[in-house]
Parts: sequence; structure tokens; C-alpha cells
Amino acid sequence: MEENKKNNSVSFSDYVETYQKEVQSSINFIGQDVDFFIELKANLIKSIAGKFFQNIEEIKVLDIGSGIGLTDLHLAKHFKNLYGVDVEEQVVNKAREYNPSVNYSLYNGSKLPQGDGTMDLVFAINVMHHVPPAGWNGFVAEMFRVTKKNGIAVVFEHNPLNPLTRLAVSRCEFDRDAVLLYKSRLKKLFAGAKFEVAENSYIIFFPFNKKAFRSIEKALWWLPLGAQYFLAGKK
Repeated sequence: MEENKKNNSVSFSDYVETYQKEVQSSINFIGQDVDFFIELKANLIKSIAGKFFQNIEEIKVLDIGSGIGLTDLHLAKHFKNLYGVDVEEQVVNKAREYNPSVNYSLYNGSKLPQGDGTMDLVFAINVMHHVPPAGWNGFVAEMFRVTKKNGIAVVFEHNPLNPLTRLAVSRCEFDRDAVLLYKSRLKKLFAGAKFEVAENSYIIFFPFNKKAFRSIEKALWWLPLGAQYFLAGKK
């Protein structure tokens, strides 16, 4: 069992230069560029921030599992105080190259380097499925710890109920360690950490960049067939 875990472990440092190519290869059957999905979720982060904060430019925002900073490419111009953390030094260094204005730091995977109650908005995009299930409670508890009173934490994850999502995950080399979370499980984790669920939605029903499809998706937020979902909790 331990040997299998070791063989399946993923080091994102191995994909610093090829991350986008690897993801694109796993979703080519969808017929959409990977940046479409990155930008879509970045726009959702901005939208969520706008709902809960009056001046989003000034709030402190933390990207947990920021990777090489592709999401932050879309966010840095909107948030003056944007921070990112990741567990691998090469990955963090690449993110710094892409986004010099973002404050990136290394973290050990257990305790975030930020202090208690220092962040207004904390988010993790497709990170938790790489965390061993035994660490899920601790991951969400750390989100709660660094979030300010009345602050917001957001988790985006793959939807295990969507067969195309499962296919894409199975085709992605660095998702070989993935354990997908159902939204119902994530709600329980948020409740256990004392977050109040403020918003939740299934997303990415249609991989088309048209306003009409985005409007339809908003009406389908409750339908558990979107490729991904997000859950926002208030402290």
C-alpha cells in the first residue's frame, strides 16, 4: 500500500514548464483552450469578492495552491494585495516570474505561513483533490484560521458526478493521485470548520465563451452535472 502511494505521488516541479500543455492534452476532447477555464474561475473569484466586499482592490486575497500563477495572471490587476502559497519551491519561483506584483511564499502543506485572521478572501482552485483525504479537515481548518472575521473562503473542485470530468482527470498525468470530493462532503468539511455556507454552485456546463451560455449556467447552478463546482463559506 505504501509503495503504491509512493509511486502515485505527484511532484508539480516536474511540470513547471509543461503544466498548461499537460492540462490541455487531458481536455483536448472538449475542444476548448485551458485558459478559458482558468479565466472563467478567475472571473468567478472577482464576482464573489464583489458580492461580499465594497472595495475589492484593497482586500487581502490568498491563493492556496497557486501553482505557477496562471489564475493570478488574471487577478493581479484587480487585487492590490494578492498572496499565493504552494508547497514546491520551483513552482513558487515560476509563479514569481509570471506575476512579480504577487507576494508568493512556500508552505509546508500543513500550516499556512499567514497569521490568524489576516486574509479577507481565501481561495483554493482544484487543490483539495491532491490533498490526502485524511488531511481535508486540516486543510479547511487552516483556511478558517487565516480568514478574517466576516471574511470569505472559496474552494473550487472537480465534480465527481460528471463523467467527462472523470475522463479528463483520468487522462491528466499529474492527477494520478487525485481523490475527488463530492460537494456534499465539502459542505460537511466547511461546517466542521465553523464556516457558514454563503454560496455554492455547479459550474462549467457548456465550454463556450458566449454570454448566452454564461447566463444559462447561472440558472443551472443547482444541477449536479456541471464539470466543476464551488463552495464559498463566511467566517
